[in-house]
Amino acid sequence: MTDVTSDAAATRLRRSPLHERHTAAGAKFAPFGGWEMPLEYAGGGVLKEHTAVRTAVGVFDVSHLGKARVTGTGAAEFVNACLSNDLGRIGPGRAQYTLCCDDATGGVVDDIIAYLHADDHVFLIPNAANTAEVVRRLRAAAPPPVTVTDEHEAYAVLAVQGPRSADLLGALGLPTGHEYMSFSAAELDGVPLTVCRTGYTGELGYELVVAAEHAVAVWDAIFAAGAAYELRACGLAARDTLRTEMGYPLHGQDLSLEITPVQARSGWAVGWDKPAFWGRDALRAEKAAGPRRTLRGLEAVDRAIPRPGMTVHLGDTSVGTVTSGTFSPTRKQGIALALLDTAANLADGDLVEVDIRGRRAQMRITRPPFIHPSVK
Repeated sequence: MTDVTSDAAATRLRRSPLHERHTAAGAKFAPFGGWEMPLEYAGGGVLKEHTAVRTAVGVFDVSHLGKARVTGTGAAEFVNACLSNDLGRIGPGRAQYTLCCDDATGGVVDDIIAYLHADDHVFLIPNAANTAEVVRRLRAAAPPPVTVTDEHEAYAVLAVQGPRSADLLGALGLPTGHEYMSFSAAELDGVPLTVCRTGYTGELGYELVVAAEHAVAVWDAIFAAGAAYELRACGLAARDTLRTEMGYPLHGQDLSLEITPVQARSGWAVGWDKPAFWGRDALRAEKAAGPRRTLRGLEAVDRAIPRPGMTVHLGDTSVGTVTSGTFSPTRKQGIALALLDTAANLADGDLVEVDIRGRRAQMRITRPPFIHPSVK
């Protein structure tokens, strides 16, 4: 990500309804998915923000994430026939990680959280840059009377994550006892919102979905109560190190139109026995034949930090490419996700080398996650 420094650049980017709060907190901004979002905050930086989520509680503004609503008779059935996972496995009030795949190739258009409200109501949260394309594909396929509405800027999303997140939200009178991947309606000082037991850090955490016009009031309430729980505002840089430690994929790097769920080891998010979903035939064929490459974890043996796009070598042979790479603040070492050729017959524990600007750094293949949070 590149820091946004010019007003001209900023005017081409959408801004969160919390932008002024971030500016007041000394945020360094960066463009992400067409939005100008906080990368990190003054007085903290990535290391302190990351540590706050692992040990106490942090709050992220992730309002750049997309929002789309599918309604009408048969809405859930329609979504289930399009997206990869099986909505039939869950009931109303539950959420599900799923994939929008290209029907011809099985490549991933986007990964999405689907919130099942009822048979006639599904709320979707795609990634920022892909929302318009997901909505376009769903609208093109939707039969009457199913309606697909793009509500990208109508709502803000605040991710409250960390071992003390339930204590903080409980102090605000919000529900925290529901199961992982479930949600419930609530109010905070008269403001209606949805509390979702979801997140992208691996820690105990919640995501609050609230109408954009009420975002500042909710943010302020969280911070008014947060000092007692060591709350820290966190930016997208810490979000990236946290999710990489867990081995969670990022669309555009670890998943894409060129990287299928079979290759990314995301087959658990595919309802293989469903009669229909986009990409079904292509993915079933790839699964049966075996993918030519798979997403694996790498941990640095040498003092080195792998980065996306770097080549992975086994001796003189190139055997793959790093898709995500960073320094793990928890492990104090470089970690990565990489697409490795299955023909190389590599196993967990094997050593490979990553070309880091012309220097070979030794890495050990491992199966993510790279850390095991105390609370899941």
